[in-house]
Amino acid sequence: MLVARTVSELRLALETAQSPLGLVPTMGALHAGHLALVRQARSENTTVAATIFVNSRQFGSHDDFASYPRTLEQDLTVLEAEGADLVFVPSDEEMYPSGCETRVDVGRIGQVLEGQFREEHFLGVATVVLKLLNICRPDRVYMGQKDGQQCLVVRRMVEDLNLETELVTVSTVRDLDGLALSSRNALLTDKERSAARVISQALFAAKEMWESGVKDADRLKQHARDILAGEPLVTQVDYVSVADARTIEELKIVQGRAMLSTAVKIGSIRLIDNVMLDTD
Repeated sequence: MLVARTVSELRLALETAQSPLGLVPTMGALHAGHLALVRQARSENTTVAATIFVNSRQFGSHDDFASYPRTLEQDLTVLEAEGADLVFVPSDEEMYPSGCETRVDVGRIGQVLEGQFREEHFLGVATVVLKLLNICRPDRVYMGQKDGQQCLVVRRMVEDLNLETELVTVSTVRDLDGLALSSRNALLTDKERSAARVISQALFAAKEMWESGVKDADRLKQHARDILAGEPLVTQVDYVSVADARTIEELKIVQGRAMLSTAVKIGSIRLIDNVMLDTD
């Protein structure tokens, strides 16, 4: 497995890489959810590349960026064991050299939900993903459904800018108690980790309500909020949303495919999750 730390090193390696190329962009601190992306990429491509870059431009506060877990050596060992061929590990200066001011704005889809609570978050996400796609030129890029709005943002960017890559969305990987795997889970105390399962419990309870025939979005959201309110270690609920699964427009009545999502603070740690409301 080749580890490249500069754009020129990576592009040189890619010159002889066999197509198709699958790309798994990550911020490191890898868990089973990331590995599911790598495994699907491995099954569908001749060459698999991953990136590890904690993107400072998508963080809302310096403290959040500083506390984000970093486990580079362990991540590289895991990626090699999973059969990755190339790993791009750039520095901040490599990705954003002096004078780099261009940013990618995907419009309203990046301004609601996470975009409302994390100022300029999706400007940072879209910009770094576009840079990585331009650097690597993959045939397919793999992202997890756990970051549902991020997938929609990247899909919109790919379509709007006529990028020659296919976005493959991989189902959320959950722990045995239902908690969606996230690098931020490592920051929870034992008590907070136990409490965090209420997030998936609330979402799946609302989904069961929908499956029983309730299509009113406000009733579904309130049911999820009521369950979250029953957990003392939930210190903040930023939103509970029922939105169109493609446009992320909030719905009054669920008639087509929708995404039920939430952002919750357990103690001081902010976690997001979503489930799809889909008859397929």
